Amino acid sequence: MNAAVQPGPIAYPATERGTTVETQFGEQIADPYRWLENDVRTDPKVAEWVAAQNAVTDAYLDTLPGRDWFKGKIAALMNYERFGVPQKYGSRYFYTRNTGLQNQSPLYVQDGLNGERRVLLDPNTWAQDGATALSGWRPSPDGSKLLYMVQDGGTDWMIIRALDVATGEKIDDDIRWAKFTGLSWVGEDGFLYSRFPEPEKGQDFQALNYNQAVYYHKLGTPQSADQLVYATPDHKERGHGAAVTDDGRWAFIVSSLGTDSKYEVHAIDLTQRAAKGWAARPLVTGFDNAWNPIDVIGNTAYFVTNKDAPRYRIVKTDLSAATPNWTTVVAEGEQPIDGASIIGDKLVVTYLKDATTRAAVYTLDGKPQKDIALGELGTAGGFGGRAGDPETFYTFTSFNRPGTIYRLDVNTGATTPFATPTLTFDPDRFTVRQVFYPSKDGTKIPMFIAHRKDVTRPAPTLLYGYGGFDVSLTPGFSATRMAWMEAGGVFALANIRGGGEYGKAWHDGGRLANKQNVFDDFAAAGDWLKANGVTTPGGLSIEGGSNGGLLVGAVTNQRPDLVDAAHAAVGVMDMLRFDRWTAGRYWVDDYGYPSKEADFKVLRAYSPYHNIRSGTDYPAMLVTTADTDDRVVPGHSFKYTAALQAADVGDKPHLIRIETRAGHGSGKPTDKAIQEGADVLAFLAHWTGLAMPPAPGDAEPIMSPANRSSTQR
Repeated sequence: MNAAVQPGPIAYPATERGTTVETQFGEQIADPYRWLENDVRTDPKVAEWVAAQNAVTDAYLDTLPGRDWFKGKIAALMNYERFGVPQKYGSRYFYTRNTGLQNQSPLYVQDGLNGERRVLLDPNTWAQDGATALSGWRPSPDGSKLLYMVQDGGTDWMIIRALDVATGEKIDDDIRWAKFTGLSWVGEDGFLYSRFPEPEKGQDFQALNYNQAVYYHKLGTPQSADQLVYATPDHKERGHGAAVTDDGRWAFIVSSLGTDSKYEVHAIDLTQRAAKGWAARPLVTGFDNAWNPIDVIGNTAYFVTNKDAPRYRIVKTDLSAATPNWTTVVAEGEQPIDGASIIGDKLVVTYLKDATTRAAVYTLDGKPQKDIALGELGTAGGFGGRAGDPETFYTFTSFNRPGTIYRLDVNTGATTPFATPTLTFDPDRFTVRQVFYPSKDGTKIPMFIAHRKDVTRPAPTLLYGYGGFDVSLTPGFSATRMAWMEAGGVFALANIRGGGEYGKAWHDGGRLANKQNVFDDFAAAGDWLKANGVTTPGGLSIEGGSNGGLLVGAVTNQRPDLVDAAHAAVGVMDMLRFDRWTAGRYWVDDYGYPSKEADFKVLRAYSPYHNIRSGTDYPAMLVTTADTDDRVVPGHSFKYTAALQAADVGDKPHLIRIETRAGHGSGKPTDKAIQEGADVLAFLAHWTGLAMPPAPGDAEPIMSPANRSSTQR
């Protein structure tokens, strides 16, 4: 058993306090820790601060009882064979597979459904620390070649490469400065991708991302020879992505202004390239609604849109007509459409019903055929495939069930397992339920609650939320969450406003001037859990990442009395300067513009960095970030933590854990994910009184001192 955590305040590293004060709309805004915005890779002073903070945090975490237990439990729960959803190209099937504890999942290929699988790419051989990942991949239409993206150290910058599938030999291509891009083949010897201009030296992790453009690269040629396909230099803020239809005839350029689901769409007839080049004609203009391409059959293009349908509908138009004439194929219903694809000669449509997946098959004319049988409280994903081929694959998962891969024939409705995980735990020992609770304004909010079935009394609870960017949180398996439940804790997920669980109105209800609803919804979830005997008095921890890190910071400031322990991961903490780095400028769709007075007043009211309440007792807090996060730059977390440590907010620990060679989350190697999960859970368990089951040889459960005495609370 680890040594007990000693009571009393922590001696935090000294942090220089600057004198920066700026006047914004008549208010004096102090920013004493602005120097911590600098890139840790290039500023020795920031690097020293990071090292000093990590030393204090590591020393504290080393004393936590249960840390080793959580590390072992998370590793055991992750140690099972897991597969990605197969994709079929030509006669070949491509999918990822992890044997259990591999840092990265290799990509496999097999010839035919019953063929022998072989490793095509193993990213575990790319870096000694396991932090270089396979981020995305796309086989060519006949399955003979493969495009893939390399992600190093968690950065959003991708390197695009290609190989021959039969031989596994790399094709001599190396595409740089790609970010936020898909991969779309044009024939078998070239592809479309999106990239930004090369940033100034030393600014690749800081500079704003402007002037994204779509390029065509022909295999075997240098990147300098790539053809510019689509760009808007007069509108540098616009982002552009490309998607080629399965028949290879059309390319759609989908343009956006930010993170909001409002697009313009242009179409390129690829059969006319010799005569017209990359001539793009507009299909949708105005950035007013979502327009997500499904595919094209003949000249008929199918899209999912929320134009005149806040919960989405499926429409079609004839591309041979001079002017698009959109007609409804599948009308808007009570449940928002979450996705659609054309498989064989059918439409497969997925819906969200109270944040769980439903799926159905329609004819291409929109006539309902059959529902796809899924579990009750879970998430299904995948459903990719081709027109003319009735075969598709999908995965189904829930909080207590890792993903199982199924093969579906949409013509017959026959479903057969493709890959069923062999687990190290019994899912039936756990229960998952959904409740609906009232928020401050009376709005009913759904919340999932999961725990061991034998946990029948109030228990320390971990409440998770996000609440933004039209992102829907649905049930899914996490070894870290399962470890919390294995220890006897309760896990709760609140589907607060700002997400996409109920369509456009739900998203709009939690953004811009309505952002306070998000914090109210989350606080109301905590109040409900305490009032209804789910959690113990003093046993509520909260957690969120990215926009969810902002959520945790804001709710902790507003309701420190509610929260007993908090984990804010890679959070957006300075709401007055978020739009000054990398992808931050995109977020104005949800947050507003700090440079506009009306938006500034809203942002100023909840910005975590600017609203720490000195003189108020705060819960224990662990902030986590990474040195190479170029999505939400770590300066957000650095500044917030420095301000929290300097404020008079009580003696409970307010620490920051800064991962090295990691970014915003994607591509993180398994060993780092296990260690981070153990650190976070041990911290939250200690400050909520969660007692881990005894390890072999222990006479009693591993109890935190916080559970034995109130003097450290």
